[in-house]
Amino acid sequence: MNGVSAPVIEVKDLVAHYGVRKILDEINFCVEPGEIRIIMGGSGSGKTTLLRHLLGLHTPTRGSIRILDTDIAKAAIGQMHELRKKVGVAFQGGALFSSLTVGENIKLPLREHAKLDEKTMDIMVRLKLEVVNLSGFENLMPAQLSGGMVKRAAVARAIIMDPKLLFFDEPSAGLDPVVSVELDELILRLREAMHMTIVVVTHELESAFKIADRITVLDHGRILTTGTIDEIQASDNARVQDLLNRRPRTAEVNPDEYLHRLTEG
Repeated sequence: MNGVSAPVIEVKDLVAHYGVRKILDEINFCVEPGEIRIIMGGSGSGKTTLLRHLLGLHTPTRGSIRILDTDIAKAAIGQMHELRKKVGVAFQGGALFSSLTVGENIKLPLREHAKLDEKTMDIMVRLKLEVVNLSGFENLMPAQLSGGMVKRAAVARAIIMDPKLLFFDEPSAGLDPVVSVELDELILRLREAMHMTIVVVTHELESAFKIADRITVLDHGRILTTGTIDEIQASDNARVQDLLNRRPRTAEVNPDEYLHRLTEG
C-alpha cells in the first residue's frame, strides 16, 4: 500500500435508505491502492447495500463516495462511463449469459468499451482465461461449467479491461472448501500480478483471514470496526466477537413494546 497516493475508495458520512428505513448510517472508510479490503457482517448488516452504492447502482441519501477520484453521486453519465472502464465486478452467481459461450461472455466489456478487431479480442480472452486457469474453455457454454469454473469465468470477464479496482460479491458462496481456497489464491495472484485494488464482500471468515489486508465489519448499517486481521481478532467489541465465534445474539424483548409493534405497526 502506498500512503502517499490518494485512496482508491473514499466514503464519507454515507447514509442510505430504502423508503423510510435507514440501511446505512454514517459510513466512513477509505481503501488504499493495492489493498485487499474485506467487507463483512451478518445477514442484514448492510454489506450488500454498501456494495451497490460503491458500484453506483444506488444514490445515497446523504454523504459522498469517491471511486478513483470520481464522486459517483455527482458524476455525469460520461464520467461514469469512463470510470466503469477502470472497475471490474465479479458477481456472486457469476452472472454469465446462458445463451453466449464463455468467450463471448468475457468479450462483452470489450465490445461495450473498446474498438478492437475480433482477432485481438480473441487473444485477450485467451490470455485472461489462462490467468484464471480456464485455458481452452472459451467455446463451452456456461451450463457446461462447474460452479467454481463459472466463478472463474466471471473473474476473467471482470479483468478483461485490466481494471484498477476489482469488486467481488461473496466469491466463495456455494463452493466446496477446495474450490474456495483456489479462488482465494486467485484473488491474491490478481493483486500481485495486475497491481489491483480489490474489495471483497463476504461472510466467509476463513477466506477473509486468508486474503485480507484490512477488514471492515458492519452491523445494522454501521461500521463496528476496521483493522488488520490481528486487530479484528483481538477486538473487544462483543458483536465482533459474536461474528467471529458464530455466536447468536439474543435480544431482550419488552412484552409491552412487542405488543405495541404488532398492534400499532
